[in-house]
Amino acid sequence: MGLSDCSFCLIAEESNENELIAVNRSAVAFFDKYPVSQGHALVIPKRHEANFFKLLPEEQLDVWKLLNEVHLVLSDMFQPDGFNVGINVAEAGGQTVGHAHVHLIPRYGGDVEDPRGGVRWVIPYNAPYWGTK
Repeated sequence: MGLSDCSFCLIAEESNENELIAVNRSAVAFFDKYPVSQGHALVIPKRHEANFFKLLPEEQLDVWKLLNEVHLVLSDMFQPDGFNVGINVAEAGGQTVGHAHVHLIPRYGGDVEDPRGGVRWVIPYNAPYWGTK
């Protein structure tokens, strides 16, 4: 896939400030096109790189700084009761868009029956360490 085919590169390069939640030197944030909750946002590096761990240290830092800024914006806009933060790396890790990105997912009381374990549920059998398997 060429960079012009990457939907996240297009967002980073072509979005106007009104479409973005926040932006800094090397990252942008926007609402997820397929949100799992109200306010679900993505923070991505401007530079195309699929693997988050291959980003330059300053790019990773800018992503984390922007994540904190977006957290404040979403907290003000939606008043969630909690958050999940997630990064999927490679196909085996669940990554479906080949551009590094961090999910910031607002959580609301009662949105699932039992939220214990949070991101541990990516491997359901091993998630409930507090109960019987």
